[in-house]
Amino acid sequence: MNFKRIGFIGAGAMGEAIIKGLLTKGINPENIWISEKSQERSDYLHKEYGIVRAKDNEDLVDHSEAILLAVKPQNLTAAVESFVTSFNNEKILVSILAGVTTAKIEALLPVGSNVVRVMPNTPALIGEGTTVMTGGTNTTDIQLQEVLTIFEAVGRVNVLPETMFNAVTGLSGSGPAFVYLMIEALADGGVLAGLSRDIAYMLAVDTVKGAALMVQETKKHPGQLKDMVTSPAGTTIYGLLQMEKAGLRGTLMETVLAAAKRAEQL
Repeated sequence: MNFKRIGFIGAGAMGEAIIKGLLTKGINPENIWISEKSQERSDYLHKEYGIVRAKDNEDLVDHSEAILLAVKPQNLTAAVESFVTSFNNEKILVSILAGVTTAKIEALLPVGSNVVRVMPNTPALIGEGTTVMTGGTNTTDIQLQEVLTIFEAVGRVNVLPETMFNAVTGLSGSGPAFVYLMIEALADGGVLAGLSRDIAYMLAVDTVKGAALMVQETKKHPGQLKDMVTSPAGTTIYGLLQMEKAGLRGTLMETVLAAAKRAEQL
């Protein structure tokens, strides 16, 4: 990684996950700066990780080459205005703001500014994130690859066109919540069938994890793996029948589409 110093404007759960990942990769904590509105949060991160607290956003930008912007989307303009006089074309602004385009950010910065838009998801908190990123108008492939190394510290990274970002947000950005709901429902089904709650949750979690790894490791189509489990007139086919009757497949598709449309509205 060629960035000598990385600054975080806003350091919530996702920011902390990235900081932890960078430190795990051997980045010196003195090269990670934060500017956080919450004094309590700032104190915690400094004490926990030994990272540097900037005086304000402008101070952070003055001392950083890559600036990761992790504020709420509605606070974008105010955040950029607080440091724009210190921002120049030798720096890169990395945004993880959902629904905010590179063009919107570029319009707030000096002409020729480098912007990278990133969509991480919450499994980054345990180093298993799925991150999608894209470069702005002025960002070079080399700069994009440098930013990519930041997010490789918390999982897998893909570079995709910005036109796909609303769909990405609907699937991988919001998707963990949909999976959590399915895990909860599977566990409830186990309880309904007579299992204790703790055993039901353990089995549901392990089953979802194992099934996902089977798709990833075998490279087989999920339908093919499903058929491997489904014996004639067995328990699985009866369960699948109930799922098809309930329209689960269509519901999940429409769920992702609804989240993607909401990302477009934002």
